[in-house]
Amino acid sequence: MEISVLWIFALACVALAATPGPDMLLIAARSASHGTAAGFATLAGIQIGTYGHALATALGLAQLFAVYPLAYDIVRYAGAAYLAFLAFRILTAPQAPLAQATAAGEAPTAAAIAPMFRQGLWNNVLNPKMALFVVALFPQFVDPAGPSIVLQMLLLATILNAIGLVVNGAVIVVSARAGRAIAGSPRAVTAMRWFLACVFAGLALRLVFDARR
Repeated sequence: MEISVLWIFALACVALAATPGPDMLLIAARSASHGTAAGFATLAGIQIGTYGHALATALGLAQLFAVYPLAYDIVRYAGAAYLAFLAFRILTAPQAPLAQATAAGEAPTAAAIAPMFRQGLWNNVLNPKMALFVVALFPQFVDPAGPSIVLQMLLLATILNAIGLVVNGAVIVVSARAGRAIAGSPRAVTAMRWFLACVFAGLALRLVFDARR
């Protein structure tokens, strides 16, 4: 792939990553409520999901959403149901081990941050608009006469993820520091749980009512 083409794609990715959206809101909320490790775990799940969308596009699977509206709606409603379930769990479950470790200044375990990774992954995979975005943007920068289409798609996804890591990494650090500043207040902790639940509920409603454009 030509370097000039990759630079143009990178500029488009910078504009995308710097624009606040559902992924950034989820990452910021997780970081504020559970700390830096949770924020990066959520981001890692989202970025693995991006690779999945790129691979599906390269294999022609993601085009199903453009051709069959029913397939789009099935994934959309499944994603909304999953996010609504997460909102319910946040409000009804006891304080998570990760939150307890963060408040105590301990290093969270891999088992504690694994749910955050899975939530980020499924939030991305079950967002059909992300699939449509990849279908709309990535093929414009792929050379059909060049090397493997799959490898080109994965390269573009890597560039998008690298830029997203820088931008969202800054969001994670700032949000986690803000969360630690108010972690000593029980009222603030409760408010943060409600805020995170509202984030998931809002993302669910967005999937339900935000029809494909």
